[in-house]
Amino acid sequence: MIQEPFAAGSSCIHGLDPRFRIVIAFLFSMVVALAGEFLVLEISFVVSVLLVCLAGLHLKKVLKQLLSILGFMLLIWLVLPFTYEGELLYRVGPLEITKPGVLLCARITIKSIAILLIFISLVSTMTISALGHALGRLHIPGKLVQLLLMTYRYIFVIEQEYQRLTTAMKIRGFRSGTNIHSYRTYAYLIGMLFVHASIRAQRVQNAMLCRGFKGRFYSLVEYRPSLRN
Repeated sequence: MIQEPFAAGSSCIHGLDPRFRIVIAFLFSMVVALAGEFLVLEISFVVSVLLVCLAGLHLKKVLKQLLSILGFMLLIWLVLPFTYEGELLYRVGPLEITKPGVLLCARITIKSIAILLIFISLVSTMTISALGHALGRLHIPGKLVQLLLMTYRYIFVIEQEYQRLTTAMKIRGFRSGTNIHSYRTYAYLIGMLFVHASIRAQRVQNAMLCRGFKGRFYSLVEYRPSLRN
């Protein structure tokens, strides 16, 4: 399921206008991504950490989110310092570690962590519903906003349907294996998920049309041109 571990809170960050947070996060990420000087990167990293602190986020949950890019960062550090040409920094047997390679890895690491932290502190601290409506107020195409909101709402329904079908398979004695029967069963499972999703989508569309849906989701929250709602 799509979780919202940071959406609930009463910090000053949570009280900011969602539109303002989205714009700041986008601009900040652009500046960090294009920056080359370490001074700018260090300042950006400090700012992102301060915003996480201001948002009052649980440290363990934040670190858990950072683990999502740990594998990518580790791969970079295992490859670039040994393959990037430039001034020799250190030699490990037949392998040569170059200074430009290490600096490039450091830049990529700082940029990735800073951008992820800024999105955690500014964007992850709002609900998906608030994010969708804020994107709509920022004149993002309505169909993209509807796709975001409907996907978030009905991904749970598809998961429940998947759990129901897999439970039925186990009750009937199905045991997964590397054989034709297992592959055929999983193919049937995927097919049934698509069929049920299509049927549910048609029912939802008809229900929305019966309720006067005009292609737009309305929000009871009134966004005003200020930092706070």
